[in-house]
This record gives sequence, structure tokens and C-alpha cells, in this order.
Amino acid sequence: MFALAIWDHKDRCLYLARDRMGEKPLYCAQFCDGWAFASELKSLLAFPDFRPQLNQKAIAAYLAYGYVPDNQCIFNDAFKVPAGHFLRINSCDSVATSELSDAIAFQPFSELMDEGLAHRQSAPPFSREKATEELETKLMHVVEEQMISDVPLGCFLSGGIDSSLIASLMQAQSEKQIKTFSIGFDINRFNEAPHAAAVASHLGTEHIEINLKERDALSVVSGLAEIYDEPFADSSQIPTVLLCREARKGVTVALTGDGGDEVFGGYNRHIMSEKLSVFLGRLSRPVRQAIGSGLTLLEPIITKEESWLRRLATITKLPVTAIDKSIALAPVLSEVDTESLYRHFTRNIDQPNRILSSETEEIRGPRIDHLSDVLGTAEWMMAMDSVSYLPGDILVKVDRAAMAASLETRAPFLDSRIVSFAWYLPLEYKINKGRGKSILRDILNRHVPATLVDRPKQGFAVPIDEWLRGPLKSWADALINDDDLLAISKLDPLSVKSIWDNHQHRIKNNGAKLWSIIMLLQWVREYKCHLND
Repeated sequence: MFALAIWDHKDRCLYLARDRMGEKPLYCAQFCDGWAFASELKSLLAFPDFRPQLNQKAIAAYLAYGYVPDNQCIFNDAFKVPAGHFLRINSCDSVATSELSDAIAFQPFSELMDEGLAHRQSAPPFSREKATEELETKLMHVVEEQMISDVPLGCFLSGGIDSSLIASLMQAQSEKQIKTFSIGFDINRFNEAPHAAAVASHLGTEHIEINLKERDALSVVSGLAEIYDEPFADSSQIPTVLLCREARKGVTVALTGDGGDEVFGGYNRHIMSEKLSVFLGRLSRPVRQAIGSGLTLLEPIITKEESWLRRLATITKLPVTAIDKSIALAPVLSEVDTESLYRHFTRNIDQPNRILSSETEEIRGPRIDHLSDVLGTAEWMMAMDSVSYLPGDILVKVDRAAMAASLETRAPFLDSRIVSFAWYLPLEYKINKGRGKSILRDILNRHVPATLVDRPKQGFAVPIDEWLRGPLKSWADALINDDDLLAISKLDPLSVKSIWDNHQHRIKNNGAKLWSIIMLLQWVREYKCHLND
């Protein structure tokens, strides 16, 4: 992982480069007489010629995804170096323009997916048994490398497949107890701490558990805009910030399981989308539209915390977010192609223009168009997640929270050798019999009994719906009703307040939408004094 700048004295040019998977940020701005670059966007504010103006297209994209995609920036005159790319800037490349000079182009220095897929086509894949052995050997080597540290080191542990495997490989190579850290909630439906504790007990780690109270959430939210340079609305940022702060009290470096889902097919959309697409394709469009309308009408009943469907989901061990995700399907039922399904399952606000004060073009995030005809549904979604959701959401969430706590995080699954090997493996080694990360499960079963980790994927979900009706209500209400902030953010007050009122009266669960809106308003309040009209 890196973000670096190299000045070539001989050719008088600057190279800016960012790691392959996008673990580290790199911002840049072009002026009429020069350039500025930094690892934090806020650093550019100190540059005298930088005039921070809000990019309305980026706001629309942010509202759609919950983060500002890698190919955009919240400020008009700034941009990000894309993951796995470098930018060469010649000393004469100074152009008086608000847009990036046409003469400047990003160049990829590594295409790990392409490398793995090319290897798959040119060489026969390993047998399942040999592939498992090979992957475990590679992971052991990568984890061993990433455990090299002259400062205290530990591991985040949720009790899921990814973090449990990393903790297992760490403990297997350590002569003493490793430190593991997890976070828990008072609400059982969101609490993974007991699972993490069970895995830690089996491995014999020195386990530290942090219990997140409602008041802890309130203590964190006011500082989120400063931690996350751009507006950022993954509500699991709250426990992530707290986890990093607590972990830093005991260690300086922490290994994580980030990347396992994207690289080895761990999300429900990877596993279910193809069958769902086939099933829905057999239904006529009017039938699908009727089902979508029914889901929309029943949403207030279906999504209630105390609904019988919630209880059924718990009994049948469905993921904690399964009911909410089923509602997200409603708008897409008229079109059931792969891209439409992916778009709706990964968006916070499906039609941002409905809450913006003026019509705004929404620019698409990073793409993999050259692979569209090569990959099937599941692998296409995995590839899209790897170039968009992973660097835009997952890695931003962890990296910024960790850096704010002076904690370094390392992600073994994102090592280039692991990513390239994963794309070499056939899909059935990753998604098999309706289960994702199949090959990782095989390796983990050698270290931890399957009964300790064999459960539906939960993620790092938080009870944001109820928090916005409870401990966070007053704080959020003040932002929602600040007309000055709404105007600067280009948000339509009536639309925003309608979403808020419907949520408070339990007509709809609008927690995810509101969190995107609130985080934008909080960010604008933090940076308002710097903004130019």
C-alpha cells in the first residue's frame, strides 16, 4: 500500500502513483502556474491559489453511492490519482483551466484482474486441493511479511471468515499470544462480538472486546467530517472509528480481513444475483412491476424492527440486512439486467436528483467495460466491487479511521500476489453450492471449527434507523433544519425534510438515505469557512 511522489531531476517531471487496490489516498490539484498534491484533501486548503468550490456532479454521485467515487472529487479543482495508476507531470504542464489538462493522462501500472484472468486462459487451473494448498501457502507468507514490525501488532477480529482466517494465520506463526480486537452492540441483531470471542478463545489470542453504547455513537459523529476528507456515509464508520481508537491503546499496527469479500466472492449479490436474474427474467415485466409496487407499499410493515419477517430472518439465520435489501430490489424489477441489479444493490439513494435543488448529471464511477464480455454475472460484480466499492468505501472507511488514531492497518487479502492468484482461480473455487469464499472456508476449517464461523454474512452493520430516532435525533435534526447548510449542499429542503419526517413517524425506514444527507451537511458545516461561491 502506498501513495508516492517521485521527482525526476533529469527529465524534470513529477510522478504521482497510488497502490494497486487503492488502500492509500492521493489528491492533486492543478493551477495556472503549478500543481499541489497531498495525502489529505484538507492539506490542499492551505495552498494559496486553491479555490475550493463544490462539485455538484460529485455531490450527486456521493448521494447515490454514499461516497465520492475514485474518478471524482468533492472540489471542482481537485482530483484523485486512481488506484493502480500513475500520473506524469512535466514541468511545463501548467494550464490555466478549471479542468484537468487534456495533455495529462493517468496510466495504469498494474492490472491484477487482467493478469489473473490471462493466466487462467493460458494455463490450466490447479485442482481444488492443490489450489487450497497453494493459497494457504501464499497467505501464510503474506501474513508473515505483514507481521514484521518493530512496534506492537494485533488483528481486528469480527468472528467472520476473513478476519478469523487472518487471526488464525497470525497466531499459527507467532510464538506468543497475538492481540485481537472486536466491537459489540447492545442490540443482539447487530452484535457479532460473541462470535469473535469464541474464535479468539479457540485460537488462544489475547482478546479485547469493546462494547459500543448509544452514547459512544453520539461522541463520535461530530468529528467524522474532519476524519473523512470528503463526505462519507457508510454508517459502520462509527464503530470503525471507535475500534481503531481502542486498538491503538494496545497496538500500533493491526491486520484486517478487508478485501476478502471482493476478491473471493463474499457478498450476497455475488452469490445470488445470477439465479435472481434468471428467475426474474422468467416473469413478465408487468408481473415484476406489480411485485415491486407491492414491496414498496408493504415497506413500512416489512422493515419494522419488531416485524414477524425480522423474527423469521433471525430464526432462519438470514443476514441482518436481508430484509432491507429485499426492499432495495423494488425499483429495479422493471429492468433485471446485471448492471441494473448491481446499481440498485450498491446505491444509497437511487435517484439523487429527487432531493437536489437543481437537475444534475450523475457521472458514473470507475468502470470495467473491457471485461464486460469476458466475465459472468458473479465475477463481473466482484470486479466492479474491486474497482469501485472497495477503494471508494471499504478502504476509505478503515484507512481514515486508522490514520486519525495513528494506527496503521494492513490487509493481507489485498497483497498483489493474493489478488492475482484469486482471479486465476475458477469461479467455482470461490462460490460453490450457494456459498461464497468457499476456498477460504476450506483453509479456515483447518484452524477453526466450522461451527464457530458458519453463519450468514452480517457485515459491520449498525442500528442507524433507531439511532436517528433516538440518541442521534437532536444532533441530526439540527442539521436537517439548517437551511443555510441545505442551500450550500444544493439539497432541496422540502424533499429532505419529507424523508426525515417519514422516518421519524415510522412511515419508512430511511436511515441509510438520511445518513448520506446528514454526513453531507455535517461535512459542509465543517468546511463551510473554506468554500468559495
